[in-house]
Amino acid sequence: MINAIAIDDEPLALKVITSHCEKTDFINLQKTFTHPTEALKYLRRYPVDLIFVDIQMPSMNGISLVKALQQKTMVIFTTAFSEYAVTSYELNAIDYLLKPINHKRFQLAVNKANEYYNFINKQNTSEDKHIFIRADFSLVKIHLTDILYIEGLADYLKIYMKDRKTIVARMTMKDMIEKLPSNDFIRVHRSFIIPFSSIQSVRNDIIYLTEQEIPIGRTYKDEFYKLYRQ
Repeated sequence: MINAIAIDDEPLALKVITSHCEKTDFINLQKTFTHPTEALKYLRRYPVDLIFVDIQMPSMNGISLVKALQQKTMVIFTTAFSEYAVTSYELNAIDYLLKPINHKRFQLAVNKANEYYNFINKQNTSEDKHIFIRADFSLVKIHLTDILYIEGLADYLKIYMKDRKTIVARMTMKDMIEKLPSNDFIRVHRSFIIPFSSIQSVRNDIIYLTEQEIPIGRTYKDEFYKLYRQ
């Protein structure tokens, strides 16, 4: 069960969130607040798993409230203004809901929160290994077996997938390789990470995948061949 609170200076907006939560069996909405400062005091005494928070509020905006949190808490922003989407992404929000919020869109957001909550509270099984990546202003679940290869481009990267559109994420290759299990993935070039399972053959320092050729970088050559020969 995910324990949550909602913060909005408009009582009607809180009624909408409450109604949606009552229809969701894994969300326990403990309290609602119209004053952000009161919510912050409550959170410091009683941490929760998830907060729904409006952005534009008179005494303290939702962005400042999230920055002031003393513990890691999942956040879903609820707002009438789309221009804060980039900021919400930078704050690692689970999702960004534009008012008026219908139940279908609300359910998509809390389902992401539920998947992430389960992910951080229990280990993946061998049958369902996955990671979460922030892309397209949201949290995206990626099954490791679906990754064909990963390409780094400046300050973002592309994750090429089986039977799914390429995912573009603003993160470094270093951060990405740290997320991936070392037994299954290896960095072979400053710009490429590949899963061992995708390798068809290796010839003249070129790795042949099913539909792609990946060069082996000089810096990564010794480590790659050591693991590949094992």
